[in-house]
Amino acid sequence: MRRMRVAVAVVAALALAAAGCTQAPSGNNGGNTDIGGTQEFGQDPNAKGPAPEIPGAKKGGTITVYSESTPNTFDPTDIYYVDSNEIGKLIFRTPTQFAIRNGNAVLVPDLTDLGTMSADGLKWTFKMKTGLKYADGTEIKVEDLAYAIKRSFDHEAYHNGPAYQLSYFKGGDTYKGPYNSGDNCECVETPDASTLVINLKEPFNDLPYYMTFPMFTPIPKAKDTKAEYKNNPVASGPYQFDTFTPGTELKLKRNPNWDAASDPVRHAYPDAWVFKWGESDVKTQQQVLNSNGADANALNYANIDASLIPELDKGDKKKQLIAGTSPCTIVWQLDTRKITDINIRKAIAKAFPYDQIWKAAGNNDLTAQPANTVMPPSVQGYKNYPAIEDLDGKGTGDPAAAKKMLEAAGKVGYELSWYYNNASTQAQQVNQARVDAFTAAGFTVKPIGVTAAELRAKRGDYNAPVNMGQTPAGWCSDWPTGSSWFPVLFRSQSIAEGQSWGMLSDPALDAKINDVAKLPSKDAAAKWADLDKEIMEKYIVMPLYYDKMAIVVGTNVGGAVGDGTMGMPFFVDMFLKS
Repeated sequence: MRRMRVAVAVVAALALAAAGCTQAPSGNNGGNTDIGGTQEFGQDPNAKGPAPEIPGAKKGGTITVYSESTPNTFDPTDIYYVDSNEIGKLIFRTPTQFAIRNGNAVLVPDLTDLGTMSADGLKWTFKMKTGLKYADGTEIKVEDLAYAIKRSFDHEAYHNGPAYQLSYFKGGDTYKGPYNSGDNCECVETPDASTLVINLKEPFNDLPYYMTFPMFTPIPKAKDTKAEYKNNPVASGPYQFDTFTPGTELKLKRNPNWDAASDPVRHAYPDAWVFKWGESDVKTQQQVLNSNGADANALNYANIDASLIPELDKGDKKKQLIAGTSPCTIVWQLDTRKITDINIRKAIAKAFPYDQIWKAAGNNDLTAQPANTVMPPSVQGYKNYPAIEDLDGKGTGDPAAAKKMLEAAGKVGYELSWYYNNASTQAQQVNQARVDAFTAAGFTVKPIGVTAAELRAKRGDYNAPVNMGQTPAGWCSDWPTGSSWFPVLFRSQSIAEGQSWGMLSDPALDAKINDVAKLPSKDAAAKWADLDKEIMEKYIVMPLYYDKMAIVVGTNVGGAVGDGTMGMPFFVDMFLKS
């Protein structure tokens, strides 16, 4: 969701992708995980709290979490990156949620049941638990769930958040959220204190999975501070904000009013959490591996840097590796509104230095697999069709041949521009690999260096003075079917929703995507694969790799497993051994 939704590699490099949900297995398997295979989503509608105890778990202490990449927001309506999504599971409760059981994601009730769909598929009814409280002791009300849903329609204010509601919910094409359109939205009803009704304009069979996202966490209207809400959101989960320095540090403390008996997923073993951002991942990963002092109680959620992999063969350090799958594809995307000539896009692909970037980014077989499709192998409908020329995620590029293509098109000197993190040595090396290749191919290059704190916002501005490398720089399944990929990334409306690959605006493609989206998943799978190939042939995006998860934890951290729905460590199970 997602979300991706993930590793640093080209992303510290490319800034964590948007969030998502998948059923790919994850967990500590010594690093021998291969991407592949699709499992059916599991559901347990009868799951009840409290969450089963983790063997050997203890309460107390503080876990420190490092990452060089900085979350862009903690406003639940605006969350779509996997890091803030995973952290959000400590702070926010949602109508439904995923439990991780034996490495597999299972959908369970959280604030509501799993819902009941009407015969025509246009109405979902969810029954809400009553008597639950926020961190400040006030009651969580069904009206707060409805308000959060209405708030999500304001994509001017919350342009980073997921946008399926704009397409599927009734009134999504006209309602602009409570700030602009008032409280009356035909999308949602609250007929009584324990009932939430969602009205759809077209069937959305996957709605209960969608309702695991933070945008569905309840928000009391009276406490909505709008642009400031991200700095201290109302907590319904086991932890709440203690102190927060945006871009640098977040400290969480216990929520005394969280009801463990009602929560089938979350634990609250540590007394506190400290998230630290901005320091070099290589530096903090080495600290975690060394586990001296407080770093024995720490982890880093970026994928392990290639330079540190030899460390895993020393003593028992391999036990500190948490490896698993991640439902994500990392890409380098091109803005077709600006690079309109397909011959220029082909020349870019011809010159692209995949191998040089792979090496500069620190990718390795633990953390990545070269990609040649939009969808990763864990998604239903994935088909490993013959790689399209220059789009297989491999090779050093051929700048000389690319230059001949530019000459033939009369486009030598065509300007390419993008943003990159000028504070990261790794990002600078990745950037230089692109600069060298494109310059040799006859392009004029204009990379724009910005700070890590600015990167996501700059790259997410589709009106910025760049024509490539915008966000989302990758994508993760919100759930493992093509319906969480193509309708979100490739329809005309995706541009306004702020999550487009290629900035396409093609009514014929919109119609194809809409037709496939109406089919049952089993019938749609092969058609999504066909669309995957068709879009790739238009050189809209250049897939770089399918992401994997391989993170390191301190020697005193227990309960560390992977969350395959996010490609992130599953924080809610963690504890300190002593």
